[in-house]
Amino acid sequence: MIFRRLLVAAVLALPAAGCSTVGDREDAAADLAVRLLTAVDAGDGEAACALLAPDTARSVAEDEPCPQAILDKSLPRPGTVVDTSVYGQWAQVKLDDDTVFLGAFPGGWRVVAAGCTPRASRPYDCTVEGD
Repeated sequence: MIFRRLLVAAVLALPAAGCSTVGDREDAAADLAVRLLTAVDAGDGEAACALLAPDTARSVAEDEPCPQAILDKSLPRPGTVVDTSVYGQWAQVKLDDDTVFLGAFPGGWRVVAAGCTPRASRPYDCTVEGD
């Protein structure tokens, strides 16, 4: 379900991708992933929610406003970026203790899932993700 919505959003964002190089796009995705975790670590829920994709922000705000709810999600502290991969309109940023997934939206990358850990032969388990 989440990936179907992400695909629609990514197609809508195609014109926003412009002529950036893959390296530029990887750097921008990694920067945004670290900014999200840094904002949460600093207790700045407003800044963290501003970096989320719309569906992800709505999902986080299921029971309370996003700025409060994101701080309760037990996201890890910002770590060192280990690897960043860009696949068209999607990006995956692996950090020391987290994996963050991003999608391209008008205006740039937005976090679609965070607090993700791999599971053997199954999808990642994420503490923050859209519906």
